[in-house]
Amino acid sequence: MKVLVIGGGPAGSTAATAMAQAGLDVRLIESAHFPRYHVGESLTPSCRVVLDAIGLSKIVDDYGFVKKNGGVIHWDDDQWAFDWHEQSGVQSWQVDRSEFDALLLEHARQNGVAVTTGVTGRSVRFADGRPVAVECSPEDGESFTIDDFDFLIDATGRNGLLSARHFGNREPLSNLRNVGIWGYWTGASLLPETPTGGINIISSPEGWYWVIPLAGGRMSIGYVTTKDAFARDRREHPSSDDLYRHLIAASPTVAGLTAGAASIGSTRVETDYSYIADQFCGPGYAIVGDAACFLDPLLSTGVHLALYSALTAAACVASVDRGEVSETEALRFFEFAYRRAYMRLFALVSIMYERYLGKDGFFLTSDRLIGDEQPAQAEEGVSSRSFAEIIGGLSDLREAANSSTRVITDQLREEAVRVQMRAVRAPDSTGPDFTPVRGNPLSDAESADYRLVTSPQLGLERVREPRP
Repeated sequence: MKVLVIGGGPAGSTAATAMAQAGLDVRLIESAHFPRYHVGESLTPSCRVVLDAIGLSKIVDDYGFVKKNGGVIHWDDDQWAFDWHEQSGVQSWQVDRSEFDALLLEHARQNGVAVTTGVTGRSVRFADGRPVAVECSPEDGESFTIDDFDFLIDATGRNGLLSARHFGNREPLSNLRNVGIWGYWTGASLLPETPTGGINIISSPEGWYWVIPLAGGRMSIGYVTTKDAFARDRREHPSSDDLYRHLIAASPTVAGLTAGAASIGSTRVETDYSYIADQFCGPGYAIVGDAACFLDPLLSTGVHLALYSALTAAACVASVDRGEVSETEALRFFEFAYRRAYMRLFALVSIMYERYLGKDGFFLTSDRLIGDEQPAQAEEGVSSRSFAEIIGGLSDLREAANSSTRVITDQLREEAVRVQMRAVRAPDSTGPDFTPVRGNPLSDAESADYRLVTSPQLGLERVREPRP
């Protein structure tokens, strides 16, 4: 089978590498030349699992990125730490995305993917419901058409070649209309209780801050708030740099972490980044990473969803190529797995933004989101185990590999509604709108007979477990 991948970021490079390793003929086009700047530096442990599967984790380990063991969250009146390395023996990384993404793309080349940079996919032509040609524009030279492929992977990120531009079916999330503003520092510090290499997440009355340690003694420090609050504050400051300095000084905790530190480079701003497409796949194509959906910087879900969807899509296409499952079965599983992962993270992120529960409420919600409602011992209190597993992306990988551990999708839906109903009863809150996430039907019964495997080869494996 010949596969065309459009986009060479983490999702596209990972999917392309995995499919090439499975013996498929893979071509990848990317509009940019790497290395190129990108935000999203804090990676979850699930990223290590995926990179293990495609043989890249040791290369990333040896590159010199900061090893990330966990993090510390200061949220309203609560404080807690999570240490994945201590709990599960896994680490991730804090990366410069320009260098990390370049490693991924080069790894695709080394594994036989035909990579071309400086070429933008402009439009997709369909016939009988399947993509059959992609119109491409190189940065120099005449436009051309690629039509010798059997399957298309859209990894075009926020540009969304299929979801945003062709189908027009990507919907913004009404409760996550946020803006992020960030910059880089030398000489800044982390909270003293931070696990080695960990992230700091610090709330404020109208948003929250991230503090991420990077190689070379640098820190990425950002602030996320609502569009309305950002617009109000921006009117009071002549430039983004002035506003950023004001926001850093406005938090006693963050101001303390940057005391004596120096800001380097320019301030960056990004907005309108939370959305989800009505469908993630169809005959002859799959949409992975940010091209299908993006949630929010809170809990560092972006690269996890990119790599998870990429590996899942690659497994599905590889199994179709070997005749192990039909394309319909494979795409049903892909939609099922990717949308569940997004739904669960959406529920957890939304409940944190609504600010009406303390950490025990977050932890109990997390228990329900993975079906692990165990009574807490009075002397131990409520465990953060499920919360750490979800934000680490580990619950998604576990459920994809073992259908018997999947919480019933109806339970995920019910928890989403529960979050929404609590929100509308909270003062001054209209609550999150879960319609975009719940709108696409998911069938546990139709997907329970498959699981994602990486050994002895990547693919979907049929299982015969009794259905509920």
